[in-house]
This record gives sequence, C-alpha cells and structure tokens, in this order.
Amino acid sequence: MTAPLRLVLFDVDGTLVDSQGSIVAAMTASFDAHSLPVPKRDAILSIVGLSLPVAMARLASEHSDTVQQRLVDGYKQAYHAHRLEQGAASSPLYPGALDAIEALHAVPEILLGVATGKSQRGLDALIEAHGLERYFVTRQVADHHPSKPHPSMIDTARSETGVEAANTVMIGDTQFDMDMARAAGVAGIGVAWGYHERSALNGATRVIETFDQLPRALDDIWT
Repeated sequence: MTAPLRLVLFDVDGTLVDSQGSIVAAMTASFDAHSLPVPKRDAILSIVGLSLPVAMARLASEHSDTVQQRLVDGYKQAYHAHRLEQGAASSPLYPGALDAIEALHAVPEILLGVATGKSQRGLDALIEAHGLERYFVTRQVADHHPSKPHPSMIDTARSETGVEAANTVMIGDTQFDMDMARAAGVAGIGVAWGYHERSALNGATRVIETFDQLPRALDDIWT
C-alpha cells in the first residue's frame, strides 16, 4: 500500500531562522527616521508573523494610515539594507533546522513548504542565502495572501500539492501560526524557541523544545 503524500509547512522567522536582530534593527530605524518613539523590543517581537501592514497597524495604532504606510516603507528599506550588509548572518538558521529539513526531504512521501509573513523578495533572498532552494515545493508569502491567521496560505499550499488536510502539518513559533492551522483544519506544531511564549501557543497539537523532537511529533500526529 502506497503511503499518502504528507505536507509539512514551516513558518520562517522565529521557527527556521533567528531574525529578531534584523527585525528589531529595521523597525528601530524606521521609527527613528520619522522621529517617532520606537516600540519596545517585546512589542516588536510580538507582531512577528503578521503581514507587515497589519503588524505596523498594531505597533503604530495611534498614527494615521499615511504614517503607518511610511513606517512600512521605511522598515522594508532598512531590512533590505541590513540583509545586503549581513547576508545569511542577518537571519541564521536555528540549531538543527537544516538537519530536520534534510531528513524530512529524504522521505519520498513528505513534501515541504513555507508559509510566512515575509515578502516574496525577502523569502527568496533568505532561501538563497542558506542554500535551501531545492527543499520547498510550495512557498506562500505575505504578498499573495491575507495576513495570518487567515488560512489562505495553508489552503493554497494544499491546493498546489494535492495533500489532504489530515496529512498536513503547520510548524510555527507564534499564536498566529497555531490559529492559522486551526482555521485551515490542519495540525499545528508549536516550537518553544521562537518569539511567542510557549504558554501563548494555544491550540497547538504538539509543542517541541528542539528540532530533534520533530520526527516523533509528526509520527504521533500521523499514526
């Protein structure tokens, strides 16, 4: 009997890569450029995973739409400049991430994908910087979808790969990822090393402390 196709979707920031330095630096530069008080670090990290306009609306809720858009544009410019300056070092892979990706990729019935609040440009640059081009068969980004936790990214990834909801898992570090998984009717695995506290990962099917625990968590969900 042929094993069914499985789909494993990864969030990026706070799950595969530790990009908090770049995110905080770019947000700080954008607010500074407009002579506005910079949000606290915890506040900035709390919105990671949301699409940038939605994130900025939360961080700068007291400012007009026009100011928020200027902050979005300033963030994009600052983040791009930081990435060009730092390269892969601006968003290093978490320990065990590459090994986990390679191990899953080696299983014939498992397909890998990404569902991220990053832009297409940002994701493509990150994947190229870390040499991950061959691993992900579906890449869902903020440019083409409503912000998490809307299920559009997962629904589209499933549509592109033809994988059933019961055979799909979303892996992420934020409540937005777990809510998106639930909205799409798929299992969610929370990771404890990211930007939201473990206690905030409500609705996660499993929570793992290290990438070493991922195979067992997937087995538990699929058996």
